[in-house]
Amino acid sequence: MTSHNFLAALTGSFSTPCADNPTVAMIEAAYRHHGMNARYINCDVKPEGLADAVRGAKAMGWAGFNCSIPHKIAILSHLDRLAESAAIIGAVNCVVIRDGALIGENTDGKGFLTSLTQVMDPAGKTVCLLGAGGAARAIAVELALAGARHLTIVNRDARRGQDIAALITESTPADARFVAWDGAFAVPEDTQILINATSVGLGDAEAMPAIDCDSLRPGLVVADVIPNPPKTALLREAEKRGCVTLDGLGMLVNQGVISVRLWFGTSPEPSVMARTLEDIFGVK
Repeated sequence: MTSHNFLAALTGSFSTPCADNPTVAMIEAAYRHHGMNARYINCDVKPEGLADAVRGAKAMGWAGFNCSIPHKIAILSHLDRLAESAAIIGAVNCVVIRDGALIGENTDGKGFLTSLTQVMDPAGKTVCLLGAGGAARAIAVELALAGARHLTIVNRDARRGQDIAALITESTPADARFVAWDGAFAVPEDTQILINATSVGLGDAEAMPAIDCDSLRPGLVVADVIPNPPKTALLREAEKRGCVTLDGLGMLVNQGVISVRLWFGTSPEPSVMARTLEDIFGVK
């Protein structure tokens, strides 16, 4: 008689709003492809419900969960310990439940770093980072831990930009400085990697960060964290000027790959997840 296991391993995401988060489709596609008896549940969890959601996940034996806006910092008080980069970043977007303990990880920067290394090793490189939000903070820390030599943090809000620059200089082997973003920013000539970690371009293929496009030069790596649309105005302009470009889809896929690996110890096939996102976003 064939035996059946009707108890799926549970994973998911806690955030609000969450209806436009495609992670569930991407990860469940990977589960199906690999024949994994697992499910990913996209949960709309309000701030006042986070503690109950975490207790529920633990009580129901979940393998782990992602958490996004607005929970990346609030989740810290519900965890037993943090991974190294998550502790430096001060935010968590992936929780692993192992032997009853809740372990906080941050895959934002790791997902970007995995994509970046496919076109350039950041070790010893000079990086210019546009923005100082949560994604920028995570990316800056992971780049510094991966050996980036110097980071320039460009942001309109001086306090947030200075905070990240100080964090990198004080907590990692890298050096960082803050530059105020006032008008069209000219990318410094010694920059080898330019990263747009702002929300400019999200859902708007014509929106462009305020930069001096004449400072984009052949050979410069230009990356954008925006997954939708994948081909942002910044990347299109960078391609025209001979830059090496990197879109935000890879970062999103790699975040999913890392999360599944943390929960189950195995890495899913990235191409399966990428195709799912490409279908959702209408990428030809």
